[in-house]
Amino acid sequence: MRNPHFRLDPSVSLVLLLEWSKTNFWNLFRGTSVILRLRKPKKLMLERRVSFFNLSRIKWGAYVRIGRDAFLSAMGREGIKIGDHVSIGAFSRIIVSTSLNDLGSHIHIGNNVGIGEYSYLGGAGGLEIGDDTIIGQYFSCHPENHLFSENGRLIRLQGVNRQGIKIGSNCWIGSKVTILDGVEIGSGSVIAAGAVVNKSFPSNSIIAGIPARKIKNRYEDNISYHLCSESV
Repeated sequence: MRNPHFRLDPSVSLVLLLEWSKTNFWNLFRGTSVILRLRKPKKLMLERRVSFFNLSRIKWGAYVRIGRDAFLSAMGREGIKIGDHVSIGAFSRIIVSTSLNDLGSHIHIGNNVGIGEYSYLGGAGGLEIGDDTIIGQYFSCHPENHLFSENGRLIRLQGVNRQGIKIGSNCWIGSKVTILDGVEIGSGSVIAAGAVVNKSFPSNSIIAGIPARKIKNRYEDNISYHLCSESV
């Protein structure tokens, strides 16, 4: 449903198709379990051992797929909002905040977004991911920074600073990318695998490195970089 041009590969066998169908049937069946917590499934697909905290503050669209052993915590002021046809990889953590002392803001994920396995999305200062963005494995977002300027005082007791993170629509983010607080990524951008992004970039940027820098614009000629992980 995320790809209007989807066609079955000619090498897909009937046995493979039946196995795929059986797996997805059970994922849909597990999704219906949220009825017991007075929520509409909306064709929610859950793999094994998916867990939620503060489910009443989590909103999702139609045909959301969440991989095995993922955990979503909406402990925050606005909670979690997930659009239609979103895929969240296995073992991922979608966590607005971790402390009752200073609740975080929100995590908003747009339509047709794919997020790879073992990702960590924090929402303390607010995190927004635009429509049609695809993200590789081991992605991490941290919209919060610890303060540490006071000598003689424990860093963990000095508080935090929060600005938030915004990722535009139609971006491709490679595996093992880390995005830090205060960053805004323009729509249509590509971020190379392993990049550490600590500043903002305009739309259609190709970004790589530690710390990340802009290599060039997507629409410049002769782009031949091997930047990212496999598609999600």
